[in-house]
Parts: sequence; C-alpha cells; structure tokens
Amino acid sequence: MSDFIRHIIGFNAESPLLFTQFYFWAFFALVYALFALIMEAVPDRLGNKKLHLRNVYLMFVSWFFYYKTSGLFLLILAFITLSEWLIAAQVKKHKTANSESVIPKLLLTLSVTIDLGLLAYFKYAYFFTNVVNDWFGTEFRVFDIFAYIGNGFSPSGRFSVDTIVLPVGISFYIFQVISYTVDVFRGRIQPVKNILDFGFYVSFFPQLVAGPIVRAEEFVPQLYKPFHLSRRAFGIAVFWIINGLAKKIIMSDYLAVNIIDRVFENPLLFSGFENLFALFAYSLQVYADFSGYTDIAIGVAMLMGFYLPMNFNSPYKSKTPQEFWRRWHMSLGRWLKSYLYIPLGGNRTILGFKAPKLWAANFNSLITQVLGGLWHGASWNFVLWGAINGVGMIIEKIWRETGWHLRFAAMTLLTAGLCIADYLTNLPVWRLFAVWAAIIWFVTAARYIYFLCEGADTKFTKALGTAWAVLQTFTFITFTRLFFRSSSNLDPATANEVAWETAKNMVNQIGGAWTNAVILPFLWEFRWVVAMFVAGMIIHWLPTNWKRRYRLMFSAMPLWLIVLVVCLAIIVIYQFVTADMQPFIYFQF
Repeated sequence: MSDFIRHIIGFNAESPLLFTQFYFWAFFALVYALFALIMEAVPDRLGNKKLHLRNVYLMFVSWFFYYKTSGLFLLILAFITLSEWLIAAQVKKHKTANSESVIPKLLLTLSVTIDLGLLAYFKYAYFFTNVVNDWFGTEFRVFDIFAYIGNGFSPSGRFSVDTIVLPVGISFYIFQVISYTVDVFRGRIQPVKNILDFGFYVSFFPQLVAGPIVRAEEFVPQLYKPFHLSRRAFGIAVFWIINGLAKKIIMSDYLAVNIIDRVFENPLLFSGFENLFALFAYSLQVYADFSGYTDIAIGVAMLMGFYLPMNFNSPYKSKTPQEFWRRWHMSLGRWLKSYLYIPLGGNRTILGFKAPKLWAANFNSLITQVLGGLWHGASWNFVLWGAINGVGMIIEKIWRETGWHLRFAAMTLLTAGLCIADYLTNLPVWRLFAVWAAIIWFVTAARYIYFLCEGADTKFTKALGTAWAVLQTFTFITFTRLFFRSSSNLDPATANEVAWETAKNMVNQIGGAWTNAVILPFLWEFRWVVAMFVAGMIIHWLPTNWKRRYRLMFSAMPLWLIVLVVCLAIIVIYQFVTADMQPFIYFQF
C-alpha cells in the first residue's frame, strides 16, 4: 500500500503525467469531482471568495501536476511566479506615482533578465558552451549550479552537477510571464492583486507544459468570472478531447513508430523515396501531435469554465509561408509579433534607424524567425530552420510583387543554374534543388503563357492556382522540417553534430537515384502507413465549415449518445496505443 501511495504522489521521471495515460484521466476525474463539489457546495452569495477558492484549488492542483511532470523543477516555477508578481506590482506602483520615472523600465529590465537568464541557462547552456569551445579552442563544461545547491541540502549528493536537464514547459511559462509584466508596464492590464490568483494564471495545468501561450489580457479576466458550462460547451469540450486523443494516438504515434522514427534514426538504410515520404509524414505527425495536445488542453480547460485561445487553424491549407505562420502555433506567433517583431521596429525601423517599409518588415521578420527557431531548441539546425523560413517569407513577398516577365526570366535562370551545378558537381543536394526548381519552372512557364494569351481568371484556374500554392507551401514547410526533426529528441551535448549528420544523410538519400523497384514494394509493404498519411491530409484539407458542422452536430447529440460515441472512440483509439507511449513532441521545448 505504501508503494502504491508513493507511486501516486511521488515523481517518477520515467512516467510523467501525460494526456495519453490512464493515470492522467484518473487524476483529472478526481480533480473535476472536487472542482464540481466546490462549485456546487459553496454558496454563490460569497461571490469573489468562491472564485478565489476555486482559483487556489486549481493552482495547487496545477502545481501537483507539474511536480508529477517535472519533479523539483516546481521550485523554478514557484520562483518565477513570486518574482513576476512582485516586480509587476512595483512596476504599476511606480508608473502610477510618476509616469516619467525610470524605475518601471529598470524593473521591467530586471524581470526580463531574470526570465531569459533562467531560460538561457537551462535551455542553451550546452549550445553556448559548445560555441565558445569551438571558436576559442577552450574546454569548458556545463555545470548545474542548482544541482550543486541541492546537494548541499542532501547528504547523499543525489543530484548530478555534470548535466543540465531542461524543465518541461519552461519555454512556455517564461514567455507567458514576460507578456504579463510587459503588458502591466504598457498599461494594457492591471496587476493581479492576489499572488495565488496569479499563480493559477501562470500554472494552469492543461496548457502549462506545451501551450498554448496564454497572455494575461486573455486569461486574467476569466479568473473573476463565475463558472458557466452550457450544454453545447460541454459537448464541444468533449469533442476537443476525443479529437486530440485521436490525432495524437491514431495518427501521430502510428506514423512515428511505423516509419518516421525508423528513417530518421538511420536515413542511409532507406531509399530516397522512403526518406522523402518519412519527411512528409513527419509534417503531418508534428501537426497531429502538437495540435492534438492543444485540442485536449482546450477541452479540459473548457470543462472547468476557462477558454484557451485557438493555436492551429488548418496550417497546411496555407498558400504562402507567411500565411502558414499565421495559422501554425498561433499563440507563439502573436507573442513574437507583440514582444519581438514590433519592438525590433516592425515595418518602420531597422535597429532603430528609419528604413523603407518593405526593407524593415523583411529584416525584422527574418530576425524574428531566426530567434523563433532558436526558441525551439539549442542547435544550429533550429537556427537554420528559422532562417530558411524567414528567407522563404521574404522571397514569397518579393515574388508576389514581381511581374510575370521577370518571374519567368528569374525562374529560367535559377533552374538553369541549378541544373548546371548538378551536372558539374554531381552532388545530391544540387540534384534535389534542380528537380524542385524544374517543377516550379514548368508551372511558371504554363502560367506565363496563359498570361501572355490574356487568359481570364475563372473558378477553375483560381482553384488550380490555390491548389498549386498550397502544395508548394506544404512542400517548402516540409523541407524545412528536415532541420527541425533532425535536431529533436537529442542529447544537448551532442545535438549539433548528430542533427547535422542526420540532415545531410537524408538530403543525400533524397537527392540520389530512385527506382520503381524500391518505390512500389514500399507502397505495398507500408500500405497502411501510406493510407494513414493520405487520410490525415484529406481530413486536414476538408473545408472549415464542414469541420465546424460536425463539431456542432456532436455537441447537440443527446447525452447518452455522446457517452456511447466516446466509449466507442476510446476503444478504437486505444487499439493504436504502442507499447512504449510516445511523449508529446513539444514537451522538449
């Protein structure tokens, strides 16, 4: 019995609380039962006191959840909560007393320094150490100062000081508290008066470890609104949870276990076509995984009367890279725009100097994408991934403003140049680019001829143009995923070297020779994997109003029918559960 209790309340790094585990749903059932008791048993006439009790209860529940996920890193979360609450209160106090005072700016600087300092220490210590060692020939090693301090309170010296472990979710809640203090400084919100209410905002468990990043102006007002859950909202919340579990377990994990992880582990064992298919499948996997998590988070929060922002809006329907980043991880995109892109100068200035609108927008977009890539992980591959996305957005903007004569001439020269480079070097990377450019050239030539013939736009030609733009954007985003996936799930000490080797091997395989003798057997042997990928893309590309319609139809069903559908869905979903439960991809960020 004592072992069982220790398992329930203790931290086990090998078995964190995940939305895909039975233990989480048992935990949530108990949490929700006590939540319902508070909402029903406490009289409404207590007003704010009742809401405060609810908030305090959910804060401690969230802290327990984070402890079960990250152990003693809960202390980092507690420290961040206390420091931001105190600093933001002082920022407001001094701005109210004297709007011209420099003290609020100094306090804001202190806040951001503390937050980004902790993030840099835990997330980028290996990266910066390797960069310094490579550049200056030194032999510095990382040292976990927090483990060293912890050993001072532990006679057995239980903590290793030679490795630094990244706390789960630190990137998300650090960005969340930065937005809070900055918005208090800007006067957009009032400071939260009670530290326990603020602690609840920072640590709300559905979105704590992988987002969405919830800005204070979106969530803090909900702290003081009475609980309300309509019949329709209940049905939609249940739909989001089931939808998220299906995305994660049926689609994401199935693709990962059956093809993606195998190929990325050793690309040289697989043909070019198999590498390319794994790369496209990974684009679907990472979407299903991350959007599946946020679907579950949105549903769980909604059951408790809280509404989290939409984080994905069918991103693979995008016609341009810029549109893609408006649809993908939308909470991070809004954060980067508000707290990085605009402070950098937006479309007005470059490093504080006035510049033409297009130049300023492109330069600051590129910097934002590079830093956004670095936010995802401490590896040059993540920096390269962000830079490629930034350059892609700039090229697309320039292309859109270019006339058809220049477009055709530019694509002709580019394609010819890449074909010559392929011929002279015989390197797979140039062959890969040459083939891609040749495909774009043929489509550009067809559209150019149509333009010269003064062809009128029709519904059919517009649909073809949209389909081509979506396919081209999806292909571009998928190519950038090569550098994203090859840098994921790696030991930070060796991430750069291993990631670059993986990416290089995949490019060499994809750019190598293909034969039908390899493609056709693969399509048959992995027919169910291919079918899952095709089905996933079809579902993703369904019209938005169709999805909204069947979501509302589900929420409007009788309660007994919802229960029946949920039971059947759970039975189907758990047929796909793998022996080794796959963690959510964005937990590592």
